[in-house]
Amino acid sequence: MTAPRCALPIQFPQPSVSGLSQITRSLYISNGVAANNKLLLSSNQITTVINVSVEVVNTLYDDVQYTQVPIADKPISRLCDFFDPIADHIHSVEMKQGRTLLHCAAGVSRSAALCLAYLMKYHAMSLLDAHTWTKSCRPIIRPNSGFWEQLIHYEFQLFGKNTVHMVSSPVGMIPDIYEKEVHLMIPL
Repeated sequence: MTAPRCALPIQFPQPSVSGLSQITRSLYISNGVAANNKLLLSSNQITTVINVSVEVVNTLYDDVQYTQVPIADKPISRLCDFFDPIADHIHSVEMKQGRTLLHCAAGVSRSAALCLAYLMKYHAMSLLDAHTWTKSCRPIIRPNSGFWEQLIHYEFQLFGKNTVHMVSSPVGMIPDIYEKEVHLMIPL
């Protein structure tokens, strides 16, 4: 596997699951609690917060722009309707020298899926590379199976091929990158 394209000579802090996880120079992921922490937002120079949830209410700060993506963390939710608009929004914030924080309740599924879509569209990363990179920055990411199906379809739309595939497992359909984990969990 080649190194992700956004792996520029930039020093990133150690992966964080409680605070903000830096994905690119201008994109961060967090949970809902961290997204409402004024000190974390200001110390990381966050100018835009994208709340990808129905259950987290943001504390609104005057110097931050807020966008709401009202999606439940359910495989049937159509997060794909937001792949292009949110990727475009993150890109436009970056072009204005701003920084975006994507968050959902835990910073695991919805915000991670939108991050992967953004990396594919604006950093020309395959879905596999985008996942590998994002997981190295935020180890707890794990989009639900429905979001994976939507991301796989989006990757094919963008590049005409897929680097991740859904496969059958004892726990249902999963992305093939999780196969080893699932086999380790199943008693023999």
